[in-house]
Amino acid sequence: MKKEKRIKLIAVLIILILLIILGILGYFIYTIYIDNIAENNYKNLSSSVVSTTETEENKIPKNPIDFKALKKINSEIFAWINIPGTNVDYPILQSQKSDDFYLHRDIYGEYKYSGALYIEYCNSSEMTDRVTVVYGHNMQNGSMFANLHKFEDLSFFKKHRYFYVYTPDRKLTYEVVSAHNYDNKHIMNSYNFAEDKVFKNYLDFIQNPHSVVKNVRKKLNHKLTVDDRILTLSTCLNIGDGRYLLQGVLVKDEFTR
Repeated sequence: MKKEKRIKLIAVLIILILLIILGILGYFIYTIYIDNIAENNYKNLSSSVVSTTETEENKIPKNPIDFKALKKINSEIFAWINIPGTNVDYPILQSQKSDDFYLHRDIYGEYKYSGALYIEYCNSSEMTDRVTVVYGHNMQNGSMFANLHKFEDLSFFKKHRYFYVYTPDRKLTYEVVSAHNYDNKHIMNSYNFAEDKVFKNYLDFIQNPHSVVKNVRKKLNHKLTVDDRILTLSTCLNIGDGRYLLQGVLVKDEFTR
C-alpha cells in the first residue's frame, strides 16, 4: 500500500511539474504573440503617419510625420525617431502620470511588455536639455530599441553616421558619437548637467567610454563643447545587467512646416 501511495504521489508531482512547465511555456508564447501584434501595430502606424513625399529645394521642408493624427491617438506623443538601417521608427512619449508609465504600456495606454519609447519627466519634451535620455526595451523580436545593438558592429557603426528626431515643427539631425555598454546608474539622477564642468566630463566620457564593448567615431563634424545637445538612447544589454547606450550630438536643427 505504501509503495502504491508513493507511486501515486510521484505521478501527481510529475503531472504538476509538467503543468507548471506548460504554463510557463504558454505564457512566453502568449507574450511573444502579443509583442508581435504590438510591433505590427507600430508598423501600421508608421505607414499611416509617415510621409515619404519630397519637397522642393530652398523651401522650409514639410514635416513627414502627421502629428495631428498622432495627437488624436495619444496627446503625450511629442516626437518621432528614425534610425536608418534599423527597425527604430517610432513615436516618443512623455507621461504626465509617472516616469515608468510607458515601460510596459503602448501608445494607446494598453499593457504591452514591449512598452513604448519614452523620456522621463526630468527632461524637456522640447529636446532642449544638454542631455536627453530616451528609453526603450531590447526586445527579442527586434522591436523597440533592440536594433541599437547593431552599432556594436564596427562596419555598421561607420556606415550609419546620423539618426533623426522629428517634433511637430522641427527636424533634428544627430551625429552618432559612440555606442557602448554602461552600468545601471541612472544618468539624469547621477549628473548635474547644469554645471559646465559636469557636462564637459560627460562629453569627454561619451568620446572615450569606460567599456570593453564600444565603438567611437574618431572624426566628428565639430569638436564637442558645452553648447552642444546630446541625445542618449538607452536599452538593456543582450546579456547581464547594465545598459547599452547610443550617444548622438545635435548637428542640425531645421524648422518644418
